[in-house]
Amino acid sequence: MTHSQTIARVENLMDPDANILLNMDIEQAERMVLTGLADEVAKIDGQFAICVTQGKTVRMARSIGRPMRYFLAKRAEGPCLIVAEQIQDIRRKLSEMGIDDQFHASYTRMVPAHYVVEIELVGCPDPNPLYTRYFQPVRNRWSNDLDSIGAKYIGQLATECDAWLERIGEQEPIGVLFSGGIDSGAVLLVLHHLMLRRGQAPQRLKAFTLSVDQRAQDAQQANEFLKQCGLQMLHEVLDIPSHKLDWRRAVHITEDYKPLDVQAATMGLALCEEIRSRYPDWKYLVDGDGGDENLKDYPIEDNPELTIRSVLNNLMLYQEGWGVHAIKHSLVYSGGQSRGHVRTWAPAKSLGFRGFSPFALPRVIEIAEGIPFIELTDWDHEKLYELKGQIVRRGVQQITGMDLPVFPKRRFQHGALDAQVFEATFPKYEAAYRRELLSFFS
Repeated sequence: MTHSQTIARVENLMDPDANILLNMDIEQAERMVLTGLADEVAKIDGQFAICVTQGKTVRMARSIGRPMRYFLAKRAEGPCLIVAEQIQDIRRKLSEMGIDDQFHASYTRMVPAHYVVEIELVGCPDPNPLYTRYFQPVRNRWSNDLDSIGAKYIGQLATECDAWLERIGEQEPIGVLFSGGIDSGAVLLVLHHLMLRRGQAPQRLKAFTLSVDQRAQDAQQANEFLKQCGLQMLHEVLDIPSHKLDWRRAVHITEDYKPLDVQAATMGLALCEEIRSRYPDWKYLVDGDGGDENLKDYPIEDNPELTIRSVLNNLMLYQEGWGVHAIKHSLVYSGGQSRGHVRTWAPAKSLGFRGFSPFALPRVIEIAEGIPFIELTDWDHEKLYELKGQIVRRGVQQITGMDLPVFPKRRFQHGALDAQVFEATFPKYEAAYRRELLSFFS
């Protein structure tokens, strides 16, 4: 066989029905990605991961809300590209093909969010992929009027949620993973508002809060939030014993070892398991993931690699990490929330739920990136941390007419159980999580 006769093969394991497309059907979206043109792919609104082929050219694009990986296998006939949501899907396919001896987790690649990745299957040697950014929001384009910013930000969140409601059945129950924090609170109030506006029964909405050993601060906070809003009838606290928390299983499901992400995934997995146990047919879950990244609400002091200047000067640093052309970019995992969102997506998916993360949609991120953070904070950490509550509260009030209770920030894994149980449950150092992942893929 000559080089020109090399046969390229693509095994696309991505389920098109798992995409949440808000302004077009899957055929239209695939045509957009097939062009490889940034302006065309940017027209797709929703939570998606799409792979298309044209001859020996493969093009892939995704948003933050759904992961997509690929692996280039070697066959005598020519190269074979396997595309799937997770590393373990790729491993299973290689085993089916009888070439699992080629597998190593570090050889897999994550498609970074907000890029079209183009690969030419031309055989050995394999060319590097081409990356074309399709989503590049304009920074600092809004005035410093917080009321105006809030209306834009929560208004866009409402637009996306409304489009999503249009695509699911009117009788389908909807669960919000609810801590009483700013982001899950905003999502709950917006969805409640939209259902009332549509004339639909708000009772189909449920605020699920995880509590471990009946000692969760989140449960108290969530109850107070809903009491202030007059929505206590929506609340359901799911209490579990601490022995059900399984961080090792969370490592396996997320295929990652970052402690904060694994800890959050452990809590998410426990919550989803309890929902599934109580409601075997429940389908839709919505969360507030992405809200912290959008409004840059992370304690900078906790990360020695960051300064307030790096956070405020770099486009979508929390969503994408340092970028695909940076030395610190991980080919295996991507960066930022592009990597970390699996902590939310994987537990829900593993138990058969359809998750939706409206704050992580490009249209919402685009509004957030237009905020003049430097002008509003003057490089002051505390002003930055206070800004999120001010913007979201004003936006929720203008869009829904309701006052959003704002409580101090607390991570999911800290709010669902007390400090003593947390220390007894989770390893202190990253090395333990790494060892578990290596063992899983050995």
